[in-house]
Amino acid sequence: MNIKTLPSKEDIQSGILEVEKKMFSMKGVKFGDDCAPLKHSFGDGLYIRQITMPADMLLVSKIHKKKHPYFILKGECSVLTDEGVVRLKAPYSGITMPGTKRLLYMHTETVWTTVHKTDHTDLKKIEEEIIAKSFDEIPTEEEVKKLKGELL
Repeated sequence: MNIKTLPSKEDIQSGILEVEKKMFSMKGVKFGDDCAPLKHSFGDGLYIRQITMPADMLLVSKIHKKKHPYFILKGECSVLTDEGVVRLKAPYSGITMPGTKRLLYMHTETVWTTVHKTDHTDLKKIEEEIIAKSFDEIPTEEEVKKLKGELL
């Protein structure tokens, strides 16, 4: 019997980083705010970020530091995270966990909205607060439990 093991969380994360590295080396690839229109809105202590991504776009997200909700308002996409691949279709909502970095493929034009708790309105300060530069900035589950006093 041949049993195929699923890749580890670390293997998937490193694979997404490798795809991102290859994309950075390609001519004509757009990055940051140049790749898709962004809309920024603010509520009391909230930052709402909406991105509209065209069909057939391949996108690598940043590493999220904090748990927050997201909403797919329009479209359909396939998403690879450290938990595997899922195909999502609007309307859809979910929760992004700390340490999440996604590789996304848009089957149709997709509108994705995230909501973040923050007292900032300066986009640079918000990004410093909610985005990690590397997975090393994200505490492991064991570290979080220790901080909460759940482990001896």
